[in-house]
Amino acid sequence: MSESTNQHTGVDDTSLNSLQRKLADKTAKLGVIGLGYVGLPVACLFAETGFKVVGVDIQAERVAKINAGISPIEGDEPGLAELLAQVINMGMLHATDTYAPLAECDVITINVETPVDEQHIPRYAALQSALHALGAVLKEGALVIIESTIAPGTMAKLVKPILENTSGKRVNAGFYLGHCPERVMPGKLLANLRGVSRVCGGETPETAQAMIMLYRHVVQADLDAADCVTAELVKTAENAYRDVNIAFANEVALVCEAVGGDVWRVRELVNKSPGRNMLLPGAGVGGHCIPKDPWLLVYEAQAQGVPIRLIPAARAVNESMPLHMVELLDEALEEAGKTVAGARVLVLGYAYLENSDDTRNSPSAVLVQRLRELGAEVVIHDPYVAEYQGDVYEMAQGCDAAVVMVGHGEYRELDWKAIKAALRTSVLVDGRQVYSIEQVASVGLTYSALGAG
Repeated sequence: MSESTNQHTGVDDTSLNSLQRKLADKTAKLGVIGLGYVGLPVACLFAETGFKVVGVDIQAERVAKINAGISPIEGDEPGLAELLAQVINMGMLHATDTYAPLAECDVITINVETPVDEQHIPRYAALQSALHALGAVLKEGALVIIESTIAPGTMAKLVKPILENTSGKRVNAGFYLGHCPERVMPGKLLANLRGVSRVCGGETPETAQAMIMLYRHVVQADLDAADCVTAELVKTAENAYRDVNIAFANEVALVCEAVGGDVWRVRELVNKSPGRNMLLPGAGVGGHCIPKDPWLLVYEAQAQGVPIRLIPAARAVNESMPLHMVELLDEALEEAGKTVAGARVLVLGYAYLENSDDTRNSPSAVLVQRLRELGAEVVIHDPYVAEYQGDVYEMAQGCDAAVVMVGHGEYRELDWKAIKAALRTSVLVDGRQVYSIEQVASVGLTYSALGAG
């Protein structure tokens, strides 16, 4: 063991100390793999604070847009477009579709998709591809940080072996390794990166401290040191927690419908009790994170035979909500003397989140598929999704019902007298509490709302 290696941890202290000095004075070169909803704002923030950043993405069109100072992320994303243009003009950020420039980078973050398949098994094709390509050019003494959300145990069983095998280097000697899972959501990307705490899971405590030095340049909240598996557990557990609590709210909504209650009023009063925080029910849970992170959390435990009950049950409840919206629509149409079969239905919102263009795991996609299976003609409108943009009043012409699936700001300002005049049958089904009974009563619509009996 060399004199530069810590005999207790096996860490090459000389190399890590050199990296820490570079992080402190911002002479470290940073690389970001994956320039999507997470990687692009990460790259922009580090570039803004004074680091030279190279971003890698396999989509040539996305790379070209970024280098032109144009954000490929649409929707309401405060400050991102302006920040991207600024750091590109300053020459602090450059995007590429090749990994070769990463050979000069002292720190590389990986922000690629980590989905699960229909059997809820993690599929890490993008992560494995990134690791193999990075390993081939990995600089001696570089720090690699996985920001993508991964199942507990993935750092040890997949990330570390691939990097060691492809680079010919050993962790804590030839390179350093950590996991700092992102905590962002569309619409708040920059605000979340700056203002939400992060878990810095290092392969060693020394690596975790180096990660804290890095993130302190952009994060204004707590940075907590941990090991890699703790970081893996924290991120997957926090999203599973949210999923379970949304499922509870959705089941209460179903109960309210059955007994003649109003879930929105019930929620308001429940939350006046100390320690209660009932979440919002809704037409479905989408996005890249919540539909899959609970499965990542339980994957290894289930593989070892641990009985997991609550989390799969919550997933089933939340996955059922778009289909429940079909049931509400069917009942409302029946009241108006119509059937779903042959009806023309206007679906308001296709993104999974209000004021966003993100359609990943969109609940609306499930609704639309089921409506078409039942023989309905579907018209889709979404002001943020290019494929479905248009004049909502024109699109309402001749429709038998409008179904609100996303609470976009534009929908809260609609002229429902004009919508009613365009509709062939005056049916409105609201899955996001965008409207109240009082708002639509004077218009004369047949109104049905999730959670209102």
